[in-house]
Amino acid sequence: MADWGPVIVATALFVLLTPGLLCTLPGRGRVAEFGSMHTSGLAILVHAVLYFALITIFLIAIGIHVYAG
Repeated sequence: MADWGPVIVATALFVLLTPGLLCTLPGRGRVAEFGSMHTSGLAILVHAVLYFALITIFLIAIGIHVYAG
């Protein structure tokens, strides 16, 4: 049986934390901008740190597993 939990969590977090798609932290004129479709180097760094923290929590601390087949 294959464990699809890490794949699903990583894909969902990647889509949700893409800078500029849903939100940008920090934004150009504000702390957070929603749906701006703009990004910067600092926003990429912040989103990468958030991605790493959340994927660590979901996969290691909580231990999400999805078995298929």
